[in-house]
Amino acid sequence: MLKNKYLKQWSCIVSEHMPHLSIPQAIGLATWSFGMVMTKSSSLTQVSKFIASINQEKPNTVRQRLKEWYQEAEAKKGDQRCSLDVSSCFAPLLLWVINLLPTKIEQIALALDATSISNKFTVLSINVLLAGCGIPIAWCIVEAGEPGSWKPQGAKTH
Repeated sequence: MLKNKYLKQWSCIVSEHMPHLSIPQAIGLATWSFGMVMTKSSSLTQVSKFIASINQEKPNTVRQRLKEWYQEAEAKKGDQRCSLDVSSCFAPLLLWVINLLPTKIEQIALALDATSISNKFTVLSINVLLAGCGIPIAWCIVEAGEPGSWKPQGAKTH
């Protein structure tokens, strides 16, 4: 499935740091993240076209595979499909980020962020701050504009 050597290498790295993921889940995460970094976009269309070009596949084949990676089990084809609880990735992701930090750092700064996506959704995230950047390590998406829509998320963090 993976013909590009850099995508293969990245898939191995993702598998190492996310050992709880199945091989297809790790490959899906690696493919998505590699495509987003290389295209500087999270657009399904752009990432699909890029991955298809480097992996010698049809864009619609890649598009379907990427869509199935984030869909709930019920929306997928086949008998053995499952959903990925992204929160299972938060602790391994934080550990991965911490291990990448320079050893001289004794403290890390965290930031809470609420980013609106149009008037439809708000992404609530916790980010490690480093060199003027925020590296998201945990997040959830809530519907925007609903009174109290953040309260259930805040209640879970106690």
